[in-house]
Amino acid sequence: MSAAGFLNIIRPANAVMAGVAAVVAYFIAAGALVPAALLLPVVVTLITAAGNVINDYFDAEIDAVNRADRPIPSGQVSRNAALWYAVALFLSGIAVCLFTNWICIAFAVFNSLLLALYAARLKSMPLVGNIAVSYLSGSMFLFGGAFAGMDGLIHLVPIAVMTFLAMMARELIKDAEDVEGDKAGGAVTLPIMIGVKKTALAAFVFVLLSAIASAVPFLWWGIPYLVLIGLVDVILLAAAIKALSCDTPACVRQSKASAALKYGMFASLLVFVISALFFG
Repeated sequence: MSAAGFLNIIRPANAVMAGVAAVVAYFIAAGALVPAALLLPVVVTLITAAGNVINDYFDAEIDAVNRADRPIPSGQVSRNAALWYAVALFLSGIAVCLFTNWICIAFAVFNSLLLALYAARLKSMPLVGNIAVSYLSGSMFLFGGAFAGMDGLIHLVPIAVMTFLAMMARELIKDAEDVEGDKAGGAVTLPIMIGVKKTALAAFVFVLLSAIASAVPFLWWGIPYLVLIGLVDVILLAAAIKALSCDTPACVRQSKASAALKYGMFASLLVFVISALFFG
């Protein structure tokens, strides 16, 4: 085992970015930051990290086929150590969240349970697992908004919906990439059921719906926001279009559509930050 393995298994960039999304959501909802809002990225980073670890714990056999370089298959972290590491991260995130409010605590506890259930059971269920992950991605914004109260939570619903839809597209593309390993691990994903090509089409539809949903914040941020998010929507749509011509997992991987969708979602977060700072 190695320290690098324990760092890599939490996917630090993704975990930290999730935490940033939560504090950005609070800023959008409240219009300003208070010192206590710094608890939000800590909670989300810890719980997201825990979810990544527990996912790798349950996916060790699949990752041995699809991602042999990951910490558990490569021997950097043992499965048993990963399990206890995940438990410690979950409990730490919930403990920090006790200093927020009851809505945030409810999100933290529910999302922690859902992350564990996803890794153990839901991941192998067609669409159900994808929906769970996409909800979790969108809920980062609901969580941040909730720190400003129920009105803040409601205000962040359009952004959460946009994130949910974009993440559904990425989840489907990732499943299309991983057909061989999922089959080896006994998982039954949508691409296994309906084929790679139809899955890529479904992903494109979700990106299109996400682009439509992304227009809603125009109501409070105006034309400048619409221009910026329009550019992001072009990136997301172009990524989804790349995979449309594919009918094999190898082709989907070579299209790099999943990575492009990921970068597009990061870009959308930047647009939200800029809009909240300058257009609000």
